[in-house]
Amino acid sequence: MNEMIRLYERPLNQVNYMIAGWEQWADAGENSSGLPAYLIEQLGARRVAEIKGDECYLFQMPGTHHLMRPQVKLKNGHCVSMSEHRNELWFTHIGDKGLYIFLGEEPHLNEKAYANAFFDLVQEVGIRRVVSVGGVYGAMPFEKEREVSCVYSLPRLRQELGRYAVRFSNYEGGTTIGSFLAYHAELRGIEMVAMNAFSPAYEFVRMGITVQAMRVEEDWKSWYDLMRRIDYMFGLGLDLSDLEERAQNLVDAWVTKIDELDAKHAELGVKDYLSSIAADFVERPFVPLDQAWSELDELLNDNDEQGE
Repeated sequence: MNEMIRLYERPLNQVNYMIAGWEQWADAGENSSGLPAYLIEQLGARRVAEIKGDECYLFQMPGTHHLMRPQVKLKNGHCVSMSEHRNELWFTHIGDKGLYIFLGEEPHLNEKAYANAFFDLVQEVGIRRVVSVGGVYGAMPFEKEREVSCVYSLPRLRQELGRYAVRFSNYEGGTTIGSFLAYHAELRGIEMVAMNAFSPAYEFVRMGITVQAMRVEEDWKSWYDLMRRIDYMFGLGLDLSDLEERAQNLVDAWVTKIDELDAKHAELGVKDYLSSIAADFVERPFVPLDQAWSELDELLNDNDEQGE
C-alpha cells in the first residue's frame, strides 16, 4: 500500500462511489470545501482513511506572512493546539451502496505524489466512480439553476454525462485540482468527473457604481443543484429536502437584499443591471429522466382528456 495512506477501516460493499472536495482555488460558494463537510455531518459518515502528505505542503512563501503556516494556539506560553493538513476519507452506507466522502486540502507541491496516493486509495477501497465538486464565481442570476461545468477522465463517459445538463468545459489556463486529477485518472483507467458550479458574484464597479461587490459566500443553491445530479448519477435516493429548503431561503434572502439596496440607492439601477444579466443567461435545468417521462405522461394524459 502507498506509504502516504493510512487505512483504518475497509467497509465491505460491492458498489462504492466517492464525492470529493478540497480547500482549493476553485471553491466559490464553498462548493468544494463546504458541501462534503455538510454531507459528512448530515449522513453521519465515519472516518475510515486519510492521506498523510506533509511533503505536499509549504510552510511559507516570502510575502505571504501567515497564509500557509500552521495555526498555533498558545496559552501562557504553552502550545495547546497546532493545525495540521487534513486529507480524510469518510464512509457511510446508503442502502446497499457505499458512499465515500473525501475532504482534503489542495497540495502546494509534489502534486503527482498526491495524485498517486489519492488514486491508490480509490482503488484500495474499490470505488467505482469519483465525482469532485468545485465552484467558480461569475455574473449569473442568483435565483436561477446554477450552470455546472464538467470535466471527465474517460471519453466513454461523455454520452452519459450529457444527460445531466452540464456544460463541457473548453477552459485553457491554470488547472484546478479537479481537472488535474481527472487527467491522472484517465492514465489509470479510473472514472472521474469534476463538476464545478457557477456561484453568483456581481462587480458593480463595471457600471461605475461605488458599491461593494456582492457574491454568495455559502452557496446552498449550488450545493443543491450539484447534489441533484450526483444523487441521480449514483442512484442513491438521498433526501435532499434540507438542501432544497436552504437553497430557497438563500434565494429569498437575496431578493430581500437586492430590494433593500435598490430602495436605498435607486439611482444605481441595480435591478436593471441584474435584469441585463438574466437576459443573457441561458438556464440549463436538470430534469432526471424518470421525472421527464412522468411529465410527458401527464402532458399526454391531459391532451387525451381535452380531446374527449
